[in-house]
Amino acid sequence: MLAAERTSTHAPVFASLTGSNTLTRFDARVGPPRTSAVGGTPIPTADAAHSTAATGIVLTPTVAIEHPRFTGSPQLADVAAGVAVLGPGSRGDGLRAVQGALMDMGFALYGGADGRYGPDTARALRNFQVHAAGAAFPGVRASGVLDAVTLRALAALAPAQGSRGQARALPSPFYAGQPVRVVIALREHRTFLFDPEGRLLDIFPNAVGTAATPTHPGLKVVRAKLDQVATENAGARLWNDRHVFGARLLDLSWVDGHRSGEELHGTSAPALLGGDVSHGCIRHANEDILVLHDALAVGDRIAVVETLQDPHLGVPVTVG
Repeated sequence: MLAAERTSTHAPVFASLTGSNTLTRFDARVGPPRTSAVGGTPIPTADAAHSTAATGIVLTPTVAIEHPRFTGSPQLADVAAGVAVLGPGSRGDGLRAVQGALMDMGFALYGGADGRYGPDTARALRNFQVHAAGAAFPGVRASGVLDAVTLRALAALAPAQGSRGQARALPSPFYAGQPVRVVIALREHRTFLFDPEGRLLDIFPNAVGTAATPTHPGLKVVRAKLDQVATENAGARLWNDRHVFGARLLDLSWVDGHRSGEELHGTSAPALLGGDVSHGCIRHANEDILVLHDALAVGDRIAVVETLQDPHLGVPVTVG
């Protein structure tokens, strides 16, 4: 019998994740303060990296961003130069390019790449910044604002235009020496799906437990798979809502066989993906849970970690 959640069209597309993600050297020369004409927020400049009391933003020396996704944008050139940040009130094609990259990396952005900075963009940026801070970009802070150091990290990690995934700093498909089919990174709100040979298939945004009802890290296994009818019946029985679990549900137990009280399932509230909103289950968009349901079998292992720096995970995978 399923435990209630403790509140509560993708195909394999990672055949090619290579691309030009190179950066030029720092240019320590920073020009005089100026205002972006394309929706950035102007900030003071200086001759060296520092923080300002007014904005709390870390300024960095000029960096030329050469990733094809981001070149040719005056808006992003201002950010790279350290003379503007993209935050509340920002809009433009540069921001749209950033949003598209975040979505292709599996970060939730319910409003899509619309070129307007709002709460969804702030949340996606924060989740990316959590990831980047642990992926050899220690200057990145989880501010939800696109500053120069965050743009530098995004340019280094984003896939080529037209591809999904990530250029490097991917998790290993091993947990405590055991192969896993899925790695769930709680703090960055992403789910990584591997094939049985350990090749990454896709990355999906998720929503996880609140601080009061957390999703517990550790090694788990798929205990049962429910189709749409069984999933709807479970929602009606447990929550008086046939749609609360979305299109599919995979019941999880701990690897030793004890019940975890947690599931992978879809959602009737996709706008909440990317946050800590559940009673412990891991929610996904309905189109994504269909992929997970079809790809996984009873007995497959699921690694749940706070961050990809969890010592139980193997050596990170580098692609390209």
